[in-house]
Amino acid sequence: MNSTMAARCFVVLVFVSFLVMSVSAIASNSRRELGRFTPDAKHPFVDLSGRRYRVGKIYGKKVVYVRCGVGMTNAAAATQQMLDLFDITGIVHFGISGNLNDSMSIGDVTIPKQFSHTGLWNWVNPNGTMDPADAAYLEVGSYNVPEGDGVNLLGRIGYRTEELFSVSIEPNTAVSLWWMEVSQQWLQLSRSLEGMELERCVNSSLCLPDKPKLVVGLNGSTSNIFVDNAAYRDFLFQTFEVSSSDMESSAVVMTCMSNGFPVIVIRGLSDLAGAESGDNVIHTFGSLAALNAAKAVLGFISKIPGYNSPSQHYM
Repeated sequence: MNSTMAARCFVVLVFVSFLVMSVSAIASNSRRELGRFTPDAKHPFVDLSGRRYRVGKIYGKKVVYVRCGVGMTNAAAATQQMLDLFDITGIVHFGISGNLNDSMSIGDVTIPKQFSHTGLWNWVNPNGTMDPADAAYLEVGSYNVPEGDGVNLLGRIGYRTEELFSVSIEPNTAVSLWWMEVSQQWLQLSRSLEGMELERCVNSSLCLPDKPKLVVGLNGSTSNIFVDNAAYRDFLFQTFEVSSSDMESSAVVMTCMSNGFPVIVIRGLSDLAGAESGDNVIHTFGSLAALNAAKAVLGFISKIPGYNSPSQHYM
């Protein structure tokens, strides 16, 4: 795993009688933001399956946070463990992501309304039959240069829908879906964060040209793929109208949907997913994106009602 991938997955927050946060990688300035977290005096952490769940409060509201790790398997495992072992009210997942939308900028924060899993593929034989149930197709040969030159043996990729098993439906009955939606009540609450002040500078000598903004209600995508390719970036945006790409969010959202718990995702945009000229700028602006995501998370927590009574659940 390279350091760029490790930086992409950042933090998951979970709300309960506790508030629970899971963290995969976290920059030092974002740790300062999470300095508002006060550890519980008696039980400051719990170690489970190689992860440390830190227990305490933010703004007087009981929380637990944990590093989830990079990728969908880590994210789903950490989320399910939190839901199983803690008295959880809901989950706030946060981190950084690549920007696929030219109307957004590095340093911006996105709170998407829904996510698609764009890494569940049928890789079709060049002469094979396409599955009409697939959500979309990527014709690898259409990217040949010069155009139409030769036969591309990679053929085409068919994007499959997910199968959702849920407590709200009959056991062993899966529902096919492309979009995994966050909790509408929490999404509406997050709209009050639009216009909040975000950081523009990494340090005194490195600042973004424009003031970052927070945007609520776009679409996001997730796969076990670090996107750093302009052509694929444009394909994802044009085909699925997704504005961000990360490696964990849809797994967290789907796990919460399956168990019937509220969930929201907050992501700072760290790079242009391959649209830059030269090397990916995640190493330059990843810490700033992480800081702005953490600021948005704290703002969201401050607006959630309750969760400060001993009898109430953690987040």
